[in-house]
Amino acid sequence: MSTEMADLQKLTIGKAINLGLRRAMEEDPKVLIMGEDVGKLGGVFRITDGLQKDFGEQRVLDTPLAESGIIGTAVGLAVRGFRPVCEIQFEGFIFPGFDQIVSQVAKLHYRTQGKVKMPIVIRVPFGGGIGAVEHHSESPESLFAHIPGLKVVSVSNAVDAYWGIQQAIKADDPILFFEPKKLYHSGAMKAEIDVDGTPDPLFESRVVREGTTATVVAYGPSVKVALDAATAAEDEGKSLEVIDLRTLSPLDLGPVFESVRKTGRLIALSEAPSESSLTSEIAARVQQECFYSLEAPVLRVTGFDTPYPPAKLEEHYLPDLDRVLHAVDRSLAW
Repeated sequence: MSTEMADLQKLTIGKAINLGLRRAMEEDPKVLIMGEDVGKLGGVFRITDGLQKDFGEQRVLDTPLAESGIIGTAVGLAVRGFRPVCEIQFEGFIFPGFDQIVSQVAKLHYRTQGKVKMPIVIRVPFGGGIGAVEHHSESPESLFAHIPGLKVVSVSNAVDAYWGIQQAIKADDPILFFEPKKLYHSGAMKAEIDVDGTPDPLFESRVVREGTTATVVAYGPSVKVALDAATAAEDEGKSLEVIDLRTLSPLDLGPVFESVRKTGRLIALSEAPSESSLTSEIAARVQQECFYSLEAPVLRVTGFDTPYPPAKLEEHYLPDLDRVLHAVDRSLAW
């Protein structure tokens, strides 16, 4: 491990992913990074900054602007024993590679009865809040969580970002790794990381704030909104329990069920549109498992069922603290 890594104490999410990638590449020469502008530029968000300089152009590859080609090449590399990490520059650019992901990446392990593994990580900066143009602020994670054969992870903090990217790279299953782009370089999201510590299991959700009045479940960029809402609710005498899903497929809803049996109320929070979404699945599963514990219907606070709006309107589109608190009030009034 480099001296630079050992000396660091507080990291942003972006820096944590960068150092997680660096450590994975140091430990395994079969780990490759590929994507548009990931090399000399270091990625548009500078997440891969310095990696090509230190590991060379054979391991950090600048690709053509062709997502289908990036994913298709990664499939071939995985078959030959490599562990490719693909960066999709913005989540809205992933759809030219959707066929490769759904038809090949998700299926080859199953189709070959386990003989061919697909240790591919597809990094996806996602979500809004950066004032970007069309195709740069979307939340398509539910589409991939629906596909058998894929695992979907969404980190919300620097600790999970650092360890999660390494755990994903070591996995033999294909993993889509959704990263909250608006929080990449947020000083408020810095965290101390013990680089020699033991990470939590990748596919488990976590209670990040305990409470008794109502449960709020979120993931990715929405976790910060949930935590801010919990702090604000405390001033009103309400105690919100906040759960970070961390992984979207497989869903670990055990802690959610346990929390709802305690609070009797659930608000599911996400930037994605509400229809046929992860919040839909959470609501269905909770009413199935916790029906007799619920004091009110499961409420959802989400983006609207419209295409993502122009940047000047996104503050009205994205779920915020006030919308979460309003949902809590509605639940309590039931």
